[in-house]
Amino acid sequence: MTTVESQIEAEIPGLRRYARALSGDMAQADDLVQDCLERALSRLALWRRDGNVRAWLFTILRNVWIDELRRRKVRPEQNGMDEAMEGAATAPNQHDRLVVRDLVTALALLAPEQRETVLLVGLEGMSYAEAAGVTGVPVGTVMSRLKRGRDRLALLMHGGEFAIRRVK
Repeated sequence: MTTVESQIEAEIPGLRRYARALSGDMAQADDLVQDCLERALSRLALWRRDGNVRAWLFTILRNVWIDELRRRKVRPEQNGMDEAMEGAATAPNQHDRLVVRDLVTALALLAPEQRETVLLVGLEGMSYAEAAGVTGVPVGTVMSRLKRGRDRLALLMHGGEFAIRRVK
């Protein structure tokens, strides 16, 4: 295995986290990561050897996700058995599970640009410059989106006007 391939392999857990946070669905996240890796490996010759593999992969994943969103607008998905089975399961009552559910809901309420910036910097630990490279915006815009996104998350999680209802 070449060095680049091992670097790509090391980024798979981060790609899965990011894809899951974007899509909100484990199966779809796995499909996004698979498509991302397929594109990356088929276009490995196009990768600049002096570039950042992590930023390159996250950019590909983001582009795959945007393509998927566009495809859904043109051709909406039909409800399948997977969705019917999800409703049949009973979620556990642990407090941590509820907090994570609230966080996922709050993330979904953020503007897409803010959500993606919060995920890249907050969840994946990317620098502002790396996140700017992935999203294709200036560093100052990343900082602004991150600040607004964090403020909105805090408002939603801790009792703002549109706060998520907490179950106790």
